Amino acid sequence: MPIVSPRTALAAAVVSTGVAVAVASLGSGVAPATAARAIEARSFSLKETGNLRMTSKHEFTLNERGAASGTITGVIYVHLTVVSTSRVTAEVNIYPRGGSITGYGTASYHRGSETATFSGSASISRGTGEYAHAHGSGLSFSGTIARSDDAITVHMSGTVSD
Repeated sequence: MPIVSPRTALAAAVVSTGVAVAVASLGSGVAPATAARAIEARSFSLKETGNLRMTSKHEFTLNERGAASGTITGVIYVHLTVVSTSRVTAEVNIYPRGGSITGYGTASYHRGSETATFSGSASISRGTGEYAHAHGSGLSFSGTIARSDDAITVHMSGTVSD
């Protein structure tokens, strides 16, 4: 049996793994590129800001729409519900080119004379298209609500895996 260097052994393992993925994917009906992508999950740092305007209001829920800027750009929708004098919850939907990302947040809430502020955490629960496997938890979630017109500025940041 010939002696094989560690570098050669590693290269052979990488090639055989790629062949195994390709062979496994042929039998499963999954394209080799899709199977390889499943192995190569990526993470990215999300840092988004949304400046939104109210589209409707129902009891204690503000429905807002605006532009997301930061790591990804696109349209952002936020459904922010005041659940008590000190807590809010939110559903956040971002629609960048090529898919969507949906997250949920909960935050402490403080009313001031001109603005209300909120600060807490969020998680990314699902996505579509290019973001179909997006998920993350422990993201920072904060913002302000203008008391004059209920316009919201929202910030979300943290690590998202795809």
